[in-house]
Amino acid sequence: MIPGQIDALGDDPLGDTAASAGNHRSTQPEPERRRILVIEDDRTIAFLIDFLLEREGFEVLLARDGMEAMAVVNTLHPVNLILLDVMLPYHDGFELMALIRSREAWHDVPIVMLTGASREDDIVRALAAGAEDYILKPFKPSELVARLKRLLRRAA
Repeated sequence: MIPGQIDALGDDPLGDTAASAGNHRSTQPEPERRRILVIEDDRTIAFLIDFLLEREGFEVLLARDGMEAMAVVNTLHPVNLILLDVMLPYHDGFELMALIRSREAWHDVPIVMLTGASREDDIVRALAAGAEDYILKPFKPSELVARLKRLLRRAA
């Protein structure tokens, strides 16, 4: 156990936390965190997005390519939002979006494309295929978070 950590029974072996001073943890369950599936093959960008979203209180699931993304879609309950790169190994973002949309449980999950592909026809193709938004790399971190929060408010 980490010093100061409270074990499952609420005992603090070192007596140095707020719980030992008479403050008790709430019996109310924590609100469920919104889950975002980030499908991004660039490790640096994936790390940055994970950091930004976790800091905002989201639970982040990372998939590094199309195969990992489909494994998530085929095995887990739907997430609240998907942030999807276009250029990925195994399945590109357009193919992945079609595969995800074909799953009944995942059909209505908002998808935001995040990519360096800035050609107008790529943007139009993504929006026509059902993407809720299209964000170009390099992106502004605060703008990315604001756009995702806006979509999550709408979906709620």
